[in-house]
Amino acid sequence: MIFSDITLYAPDGSILPHRYLSVQQDRIAAISASPIEPEKGERVINGKNRLLMPGLVNTHTHIPMSLLRGYAENLPLQRWLNEKVFPFEDRLTPEDVYAGSMLSMAEMLRFGTTSFTDMYYFCDRTAEAMLSVGMRGNISRGIVCPDPAVKLTDLPAYQEAVDLFTAYHHAGNDLIRVDFSAHAEYTNTEDAIRTIAKTAAEYGARVHIHLSETLLEHEECKGRHNGMTPTAFFEYCGMFSNPVTAAHGVYLEEEDIRILKSHSAAVAHNPVSNLKLGSGIAPVSDMLDAGLRVTLGTDGPASNNQHNLWEEIKLASILQKGVRKDPTLMPPEKVIAMATAEGAASQGRTDTGEIAVGKKADLIMIDLDTPNMTSAHPIANQLAYSMDGSNILLTMVDGKILYQNGEWLTLDIERVKFDAIQSAKRILGELS
Repeated sequence: MIFSDITLYAPDGSILPHRYLSVQQDRIAAISASPIEPEKGERVINGKNRLLMPGLVNTHTHIPMSLLRGYAENLPLQRWLNEKVFPFEDRLTPEDVYAGSMLSMAEMLRFGTTSFTDMYYFCDRTAEAMLSVGMRGNISRGIVCPDPAVKLTDLPAYQEAVDLFTAYHHAGNDLIRVDFSAHAEYTNTEDAIRTIAKTAAEYGARVHIHLSETLLEHEECKGRHNGMTPTAFFEYCGMFSNPVTAAHGVYLEEEDIRILKSHSAAVAHNPVSNLKLGSGIAPVSDMLDAGLRVTLGTDGPASNNQHNLWEEIKLASILQKGVRKDPTLMPPEKVIAMATAEGAASQGRTDTGEIAVGKKADLIMIDLDTPNMTSAHPIANQLAYSMDGSNILLTMVDGKILYQNGEWLTLDIERVKFDAIQSAKRILGELS
């Protein structure tokens, strides 16, 4: 297809009006300032008052948890987990995970997200949902092994993680990539973390972890491990010999940031979830000043409560300005890069995340002809501060339109919503 006379958001953050972009199969085939003649049967999309930009990349999610949206509220993290989330999750079936995954993907596509990084379980059902819908993502089986008497390799979760990699890594024309995951320092023994690190290295895989999300987690780790922070402990266990995406990083210390930078790790910043759970505000400006890769995530729908990455973009921008009392921090172009190209890079994907010839056609089209986007000033400013997910007109992954003008083209939205509600209601009945 051809996007005709459209405005492009270029890789350097500049705005290119009146451009013509051709998509062939799953790639961007051509970009021109002159009209591109369509071939016979080729679709042409009018780009007047429209912006085409890379799809957003949500780098920390637990997408089946859309079934818990609005369920566990107004509790600190440990009570939130132990009193509400864990009992609910204990009753999830593989079909529930499929239903929750479908609902979250529908939401992400509606708001312009084309790829995500997920940590959960029954991940084969999430993978099947991704292949059904056509959405891109890195998925991992979150591993918890806190008992020193238990050998990780004897746990079903470990074998599930290995089987997931074998079955789905690069599946669907590379829609799916499989990472390995240690849930967190406080949920795993040293031996378990070392085993996960070694296994990821053997398979050449990436790793997804939670890191210093709360002050309690951070300080208790230091008490358990002779003053080592979670970052220092993961390094001690060899985890950072692999490419790592570390979620949260709210309580990273100066030395932690240095360690992460030295290993080219990425930190997934989740400002909405961190504020909602009362966890705190991550030192993102310090991370960026140190040259650390920072990306954006929503976390799960139980702690956010949505997958609208535009909220994260705005909040990530203004939080650092407010906390540091410096309005020059976090320029729009930088935050948008965190949500696009930097996010793709954290997934190990060099062929997406920006608009350029030869890159994957993971694209979103935005309506500029709305009251909240009407402005004579730089479009990047509107994307960071004015944009809302409702301005998304089209979401394309791998050259295929998955959402357009209020319609999902690869899923039955009414069925998706019905199945999710039925799953949640059944579990609530079991808990009562």
